[in-house]
Amino acid sequence: MPIPSFTPYPARHPIMSSSFKRPSGLIAAMAVAMAFTAPGAFADSAGVTLSQGDTFTEKDGAALYANVCAACHLDKGQGAVGAGHYPALAKNKNLETGGYPVSLVLHGQNGMPPVGQMMSDDQVAA
Repeated sequence: MPIPSFTPYPARHPIMSSSFKRPSGLIAAMAVAMAFTAPGAFADSAGVTLSQGDTFTEKDGAALYANVCAACHLDKGQGAVGAGHYPALAKNKNLETGGYPVSLVLHGQNGMPPVGQMMSDDQVAA
């Protein structure tokens, strides 16, 4: 039994119509974007090694912060508000006791994901 061919319905909107008739431009743009955002595309040029997979490879606290924490808490720990609330770490009295930050790293809280499973004990302590 032959497989019936697919005949798309004609698009009624001029923009949609041209998009469906010429998807090659969209595909080319997506291919370029994917090439530039491939894992390691920016890391190699900046001399930075980023963790791959399900464990962090950074050895010291500065590298861990720069590659893991700074994305939300920003480079100087000032925190941010926008798409979410990212508390400031700098001058945060809650972080002065050892148990609280370790618990946050291991178990997460509110919007912060638990990342302890991706770190060694030495990395958590850093």
